[in-house]
Amino acid sequence: MGKGDINRQKIVAAADDLFYRQGYVHTSFSDIADAAGIPRGNFYYYFKTKDEILAAVIDQRAHHLAETLAAWEAELADPRDRLRRYVDMLTAEQEHIAQYGCPMGSLCTELAKLRHALQSDAARMFEVVRAWLERQLKALGRARDARQLALHLLARGQGIALITNAYRDRAFLQREARELKRWLDAL
Repeated sequence: MGKGDINRQKIVAAADDLFYRQGYVHTSFSDIADAAGIPRGNFYYYFKTKDEILAAVIDQRAHHLAETLAAWEAELADPRDRLRRYVDMLTAEQEHIAQYGCPMGSLCTELAKLRHALQSDAARMFEVVRAWLERQLKALGRARDARQLALHLLARGQGIALITNAYRDRAFLQREARELKRWLDAL
């Protein structure tokens, strides 16, 4: 990997973190350049607009999600265990969720409010997760209602993240994650 690729990755990683912690609107080119450790003058060589950076962040997040979910499939033979791992992701990220919300949900919500052209691209992150959840539910023998159940699970996770963030209540998140696991075990 060349220096240009490394710098580009630094910019995307810095923007990803800042968009999550500060929001897309409240993050400037200068913020990203400073966080990436790349002089602002060189920064424009890699990205001409903040929207180009946003598109790269969305692509990176979707790619990372797909890789993570594929790794769970390779690691865990039982689809129920994979679904439980998905719920565990909430508790593993509870500190960040309590402070900033869900990275996917908060970005999609912000872009929707802005009627931003890349909002539908951001929603692709949800589609990666929804499709994976649906495959796991089909593997559990729930082919007829797998899509509906996948959306239900996705929505519950987003709701849990939203309420946890609103109240900064990690105990709520932990209780709800246990309830989600009980629900999965009952399927």
